[in-house]
Amino acid sequence: MPVARTVLITGASGGIGYELAKLFARDHHNLILVARSAEKLAQVANELESGGVRVKAVPLDLTDSPAPKFLFDQLQREGVTVDILVNNAGFGAYGEFAAMPEAHILGQISLNIRALTELTRLFLPSMIERGYGRVMNVASTAGFQPGPLMAVYYATKAYVISLSEALANEVRNSGVTVTCLCPGATKTGFAKRAGNDKTRVFKRAGVMPAAKVALDGYRAVMEGRTLAISGAQNWLVAQSTRFAPRKLVTAISRWVSESAES
Repeated sequence: MPVARTVLITGASGGIGYELAKLFARDHHNLILVARSAEKLAQVANELESGGVRVKAVPLDLTDSPAPKFLFDQLQREGVTVDILVNNAGFGAYGEFAAMPEAHILGQISLNIRALTELTRLFLPSMIERGYGRVMNVASTAGFQPGPLMAVYYATKAYVISLSEALANEVRNSGVTVTCLCPGATKTGFAKRAGNDKTRVFKRAGVMPAAKVALDGYRAVMEGRTLAISGAQNWLVAQSTRFAPRKLVTAISRWVSESAES
């Protein structure tokens, strides 16, 4: 039986985060689950605890500036060591940048960039000191190209990919690994919340099940791989953006982000 580790997962009440929690619980790792909804989080915790692992549920809105440090300090006081950090929480908002409410713009930056960066900075040093640790940052294939109509979301995911690859290099000889998971369109509550569930990318492209994406990510983080693009079609799309003219990449990105009825 593998050594039981303690895993902290943000955005754990549904979608990819929930599926990842199930995979870690299956392999007897203890869990710290973070999400905004206390009710949903409690349901997930009760479900996974029935499998014999310890689960700590922490209802917390990571868009609040003090939240990452609050979480870290609470776990420090309780003597909890985090062996694996999964920065999964994130959201997008659909619409033209100039017309988008400021709260939606800054909220995406706060959660997708600031909270992820701060949590990584808080937990990474002790992992390096112990000579063991895993960090998974959930980005998106959106991070490989500009994204008209979801400009801020795409830009935040480009940041996550770049940061993750740089950190993976920095810690390469420490016993710690950093993995960036890049899903494409996935069957979760993300699209409905973002407002782009009627777009071509979700109506016509190959939308993957959250469980399959989570399994790809789980294998990647446990193997210590730096970059994991879930799905062969998504891998091809990500690679193609490296060679196509940037204006063409941007135009195609806009086309798939438009309504499937247009």
